Amino acid sequence: MLEEPTDARQAFGAIAPHLAEITDKVLFGGVWADPALSPRDRSLVTITCLISLYRANELPFHLKKALENGVTPDEIIATLTHLAFYAGWPPAMTGLQIAKAVFADAGR
Repeated sequence: MLEEPTDARQAFGAIAPHLAEITDKVLFGGVWADPALSPRDRSLVTITCLISLYRANELPFHLKKALENGVTPDEIIATLTHLAFYAGWPPAMTGLQIAKAVFADAGR
C-alpha cells in the first residue's frame, strides 16, 4: 500500500485496506487522473451519476470535489434542475438539499 495516508485510507483503510488501496491507486490514481476528461468535466459527470442513482452518501464528497474542480454552484443547481426531468424529482430534491448543505459548508 501507499506509504502516505490518503483520503480512502483515512476514511476506511483500517477496516478495508485492500478496498482503500484500489480506491486510491485505481480510481483516483488512474481513472480520475486520465487526461481524456478534465477534473472539472469528470466531477460534473460524477455528480450527475450520483444524483441520478440516488447516491446520497457519496454525493457530499463529490459535490465538494466538484466545487474544488471549478464547477460553480450555479452549474450544480442547473444540473439538478435538468436531472429532475430525466432522473426524477426525488433524486433531484435530495441532491438539492445535499448541495445546499455543501454550499453552506464551503461558504458559497
